[in-house]
Amino acid sequence: MTRSGEWPTRFVDHEYPQVIPEPDDIRSGGPAPWAQLELTKRTGLSLSAVLDCLRDRGRTYDVSTMPTSPIDLEGVTQANRELITRKSAVLVALFEEAGETHVVLTRRSFALRSHRGEIAFPGGRSDIDEAPIDTALREAHEEVGLEPTLVTPVGWLNPIVTFASGSAIWPVIGVLAERPTLNADPAEVERAFTTSLSSLLEEGAFLEERWRREHRGSGGDTDGYFPIYFYRVPGDVIWGATARVLTELLCCATGVEWPDAHRIWA
Repeated sequence: MTRSGEWPTRFVDHEYPQVIPEPDDIRSGGPAPWAQLELTKRTGLSLSAVLDCLRDRGRTYDVSTMPTSPIDLEGVTQANRELITRKSAVLVALFEEAGETHVVLTRRSFALRSHRGEIAFPGGRSDIDEAPIDTALREAHEEVGLEPTLVTPVGWLNPIVTFASGSAIWPVIGVLAERPTLNADPAEVERAFTTSLSSLLEEGAFLEERWRREHRGSGGDTDGYFPIYFYRVPGDVIWGATARVLTELLCCATGVEWPDAHRIWA
């Protein structure tokens, strides 16, 4: 695999110079969690079907409450022996078009101090005592001009902690009645776009690698390797926390087991 800042050859068709901070020790990962599903079961994912699957997993507000102190964060706090004080939320905005569920994504501005040029959900840091739903709606409005009144919050995905910053992130699922008009704030977002869930489920879109970190923590295997997920989309690549959230969403939508359901990250 490529090192020393060169662009990894496995993403040669990527058009934008985001930096993937690869370790020196990388192994090939496993197949996509949905690899055994027929291709016909990875398309035609209507919004109602996706929401039904999320409800079956206990991820909608009508059947469960978003955790405010999830086991993920408690485990990471214990592993690091420090409190996690930086809290963020992102909006996983879904809408249906031509019988397919789509999700709203952004490419972060290269002028930002962290995660420059990376693909992300609209979102950001929470204000003091601000609920994740309020953070997600506020940030989506600021970053891509999505009016909060157009979003119906319906559920949540597992809160996570990023490797790089240690920030807790709460993914909030919101539903849109139709394709939104997106107006990116150039100070924060270089590009706002949408992609269908079925395109992320296509053969060759998903890639898993196993990265070994210098300081072994929770969440890795016995040799210290952690799964890192990637999605190839036209001219771009999704990875990191965004790819992990998408993987849970896609596992829910297809009814397969989410491999990180019981993993505590550190």
